[in-house]
Amino acid sequence: MATAAIKEKILNDAVFVGLRSVIGTIFIIHGISKFNEGFGGFLSSMGIPAEMQIPIALAEMIPGILLMIGILSRLSASLLSIIMLGAIFVVKGAQSITGDGGVEFDLILLASALVIMIAGPGRISLAHAIGKIPRCLH
Repeated sequence: MATAAIKEKILNDAVFVGLRSVIGTIFIIHGISKFNEGFGGFLSSMGIPAEMQIPIALAEMIPGILLMIGILSRLSASLLSIIMLGAIFVVKGAQSITGDGGVEFDLILLASALVIMIAGPGRISLAHAIGKIPRCLH
């Protein structure tokens, strides 16, 4: 294999580690913040039952952790994509791209999760190191 091809593959894997780490960190922080009592009131004001507070928080935090370590990355990214679609259309109502109620940040998170879901976690991941996990779940 040519040196350029090897460097390109190493760079791609490093990029996926960085992408997974950043997206995972963002979702872990957002998930932890949803354990606050005030978030239940926010959900109620939107017509969503306050009992959904814990499942929503866990649905952001657990996939974020799994993304960071690189296991079940595609499944985690799929769940986070669904959450981001909910944030865009239910929470913000997809009113505008920028400004108040803008969804630009949500769209970036959605696009990043979709990239991980399609391309997988890369070779620098726990799933790749274990090797016994089916590739569709990497």
